[in-house]
Amino acid sequence: MIVEDDDDMRDLLVDLVEAEGYAAVTANSAEAALKLDVEADIALVDHNLPGMSGRAFSQLLRERSKTGIILVTAAGSPIDRVLGLELVADDYVVKPFEPAELCARIRAVLRRLDRSPSTPPPKAATSPDHPSSELRLGRWSIDLKARSAHCDDDPTLTLTSSEFTLLEILAEQPEKPIERAEILRRLGADDERYLDRNVDVLILRLRRKIELAPEMPRHIKTRRGKGYLLCL
Repeated sequence: MIVEDDDDMRDLLVDLVEAEGYAAVTANSAEAALKLDVEADIALVDHNLPGMSGRAFSQLLRERSKTGIILVTAAGSPIDRVLGLELVADDYVVKPFEPAELCARIRAVLRRLDRSPSTPPPKAATSPDHPSSELRLGRWSIDLKARSAHCDDDPTLTLTSSEFTLLEILAEQPEKPIERAEILRRLGADDERYLDRNVDVLILRLRRKIELAPEMPRHIKTRRGKGYLLCL
């Protein structure tokens, strides 16, 4: 799904993704996109749309589907990137961008969702260290097999696909630190520098949602020089 109000940019994005073998549906506004009867694997969403903003549209899309979201925008300040990633997006691409970079990021988000286009959502892996797929983390009930998470005191609060994937990685070996490089590898991005910056944002996002006191985390902890671990 491509949601872009600029005709030339929209046509460019269509040509780009179709050259990579993806089918594309388009809309020139968030309102038009909401009327599309399609479950997209990836949505490329312009931040500065007329009417409803790209960020607001992405929030609605996140609540309604498991679509991966990449914000494509000229708003490139660090705070814009952090807000976009924290609130709604799986990735963030700033205009002007290199076509190869955008395609790499599309593939990376699909890998984090563990699916190619038109295949079902992934099943969580289990391990001898954690045979059960169900977790209880403070106020959260999490089912790794069903990829569902419920917050007792705020049912509207949800985890993004990238946040859930990070949680799955940590849950495979609870109480054991996982090296940062291994987390980055498992998240599956082609651009190592991008993920090197973004893994800290993902950890921060997850802590802010899971922890009652994110500055003093009980469940998602850092072991200096060893990585991150999940404490049950």
